[in-house]
Amino acid sequence: MRTNDPELGADLLVDFLNTLDVEDGVDAIDDDAAFTAWALAHSVEPGDRASAKHVRDALRAVIDGEAASLPSVELETTCGERTVGLSARTAAEAAVASSVILSIQGKLERVRLCGADDCRWAFFDQSRNGSRTWCSMGVCGNRQKARTYRAKQDDGAALPE
Repeated sequence: MRTNDPELGADLLVDFLNTLDVEDGVDAIDDDAAFTAWALAHSVEPGDRASAKHVRDALRAVIDGEAASLPSVELETTCGERTVGLSARTAAEAAVASSVILSIQGKLERVRLCGADDCRWAFFDQSRNGSRTWCSMGVCGNRQKARTYRAKQDDGAALPE
């Protein structure tokens, strides 16, 4: 996969991070067939599942603002007259290449994990001011606002009049 491929960007990184579904407790990398299907759908080889899982978990930690070390991955660079390209063979390499490209573009901080503890779905924040907190305002954002509202109502009921 090469950088001029539209898949090598935020979409690929977000999809790779979402091979772990916290809400449903499903890890696509743990399932050989699911991971192979995911990789083929993204035009990369699956590669070693243990390495892919390590890379995915480290990238999720980095996106979440935690310190993490990535295992070394091999990327091929190409330099043109006005361009620099990265080529990736495996899913893990493609995800790292995507994160490098987004970092160079100053857009990696727009890749986020949903603030809901029971979700943690990755998304690319396309809001104007870059302040999106939830993967979906209609689902996770609405749940959190309802929880906050109920907590305020409960606190108000406990106060003496």
